[in-house]
Formats: sequence, C-alpha cells, structure tokens
Amino acid sequence: MNWFQALMPKEGGFFDLFERHAGTLCAGAQSLHRLLEGGPGVPEHCAAVAKHENEADDITREVMLLVRRTFITPFDRADIIDLITSMDDAIDQMHKTSKVTALFEQREFQPDMLRLGEVIVKTADLTFQAVPLLRSMKNNAAKLNSLTDQVTKLEEESDHLYDAGIAALYRNVGKTDPMAYIVGAEIYDHLEKVVDRFEDVANRISGVLIEHL
Repeated sequence: MNWFQALMPKEGGFFDLFERHAGTLCAGAQSLHRLLEGGPGVPEHCAAVAKHENEADDITREVMLLVRRTFITPFDRADIIDLITSMDDAIDQMHKTSKVTALFEQREFQPDMLRLGEVIVKTADLTFQAVPLLRSMKNNAAKLNSLTDQVTKLEEESDHLYDAGIAALYRNVGKTDPMAYIVGAEIYDHLEKVVDRFEDVANRISGVLIEHL
C-alpha cells in the first residue's frame, strides 16, 4: 500500500487555488466599489465584476476536479468543497449586485451603498490575508481567529449600514418615487448579502481550524 500511496497525487495545488480565488474576490470587490462610486464608468465596472466572477468559476472547477483526482488532501474533502463553494458564493453575489445595477441602468448610488462597498472591500482583503495562513493552520491559529473575528464584526457593521440606508431611502423617495425605492432596496439587499457570504467564508475557515487543532 505504501508504494501505491507514493504514486498517487498528494494535496496537489489546493492552497495555490484557494489563494488565486481569494485574489479574484479582492479584484471583484474593488470593481464593485468603483461601480458604487457611480458615473459613466458604471458599465465598465459591471463588466469587470463579471470578468472576475468568471475567473473565480474556473478556479472553483479546478478545485472540484482536484478533489476527485487527489488521493491525500490537506484537510477533509467536504471542508475543501465547502470552503471553495462559500468563496465562490461571495463573488457570485457581487455579480448579482452588479447585474441589478445594470438591469435598472443605475448611475448614482446612495452614500450607505458606497459605505457597504467599502465594507465588502475590507472583508475581501481579510479573506485574502486569511487564506494563505491555511497552509500552516496550527502555527497561524491566533492570526486566523483574529481575521475571522474581524469579518464577523464587519458583517455586524453591514447590518447597521443596511438598516440606515433603507431608512434614508424611504425618507427620501419612499413616498414620492416607489420605483426608486424598490430598486434602491434591491441593491441594498444584494450588497448586504455579499458581506453575509464573506462571513460564511470566515465561518468555514473557523470550522476547518477547529477540526485541526
């Protein structure tokens, strides 16, 4: 059996792929933030989010194939799948947000939408910092816990921004322009869900860490 295991692929490039995917999350978050600054460049930034989402999908497929081909994985196969899926869900939600803005031809955005975009950039950056640390989880446990805690706190901040944004939207246009309110509320909902998906990633990382300590 030892000679058989020696011939089988071990671990493969899982960590490289995780890190590449985390890079697409940062790029997508930056493009989404620029989109929320508004102006004539919005369609260009929508296209950029879609591009990064496509890149992330390709990486996710590579991970799924590698899981099937690899005899010894760095940690549990189900955890690998859950982690890359949660990461992909985050950029999928960014793409959904950009598609809503394109569908309704939005060129101006509320201040709290931009603030939510800033939170998304921060959570993406924290994820980008955390993912490489999975290569040596035991040595990096304290740092990983700190990073995932920061993501959780940012998710709480996003909840407050969402509530404040919806309230302001209702005060400003809720009674005079119902369609503007519906569109704005839809955008707020998608933005808040992006942060929720990053919290899901943080929770997956925490779960993997707990199993390996």
